[in-house]
Amino acid sequence: MLTKQMQEALNRQVQIEAQSSQVYLAMASWAEIQPGIDNVTAFFYRHSDEERMHMLKLIHFINERGGFAVVPSLEQPTLTYPSIKHAFKELLNHEVMVSESINNLVDIALQEKDYATHNFLQWYVAEQIEEESLARTLNDKLEMIGDEKSGLYLFDQDILNVSVEGESTNM
Repeated sequence: MLTKQMQEALNRQVQIEAQSSQVYLAMASWAEIQPGIDNVTAFFYRHSDEERMHMLKLIHFINERGGFAVVPSLEQPTLTYPSIKHAFKELLNHEVMVSESINNLVDIALQEKDYATHNFLQWYVAEQIEEESLARTLNDKLEMIGDEKSGLYLFDQDILNVSVEGESTNM
């Protein structure tokens, strides 16, 4: 059984995961109208879907543990970006914020000696390590490219080899 504090904290994470899905969906929509970055667009759409699955996993866990998962209202995400580099910097900043939130949840679970929740959250801890690493790698590549159009073309091709979960075949 979840404590009230743990349920509230997990529901805050549900909101963060739902908001993450919206943020990446907005990035995908923006990228879709930019010329020549179809694979970046697909990456953002996949990332949005993954964040929604993270939210659903939390909702199921809360309800299975005797709590009540609340479907949150969401803020309007940023709709446009000055460049692909800006969008990916925002992606990294967002993933760092999510990691901090997950770490806070782990801390609450340990304080409450809620080892079932602590165990459940370890998947999110590992996931965030992958998410941040991927975001840093993609940002590093965009920094190397600078404003080169040919580099952006290669980046768009290279992102095909990246799975959203942080694994890659060639990166």
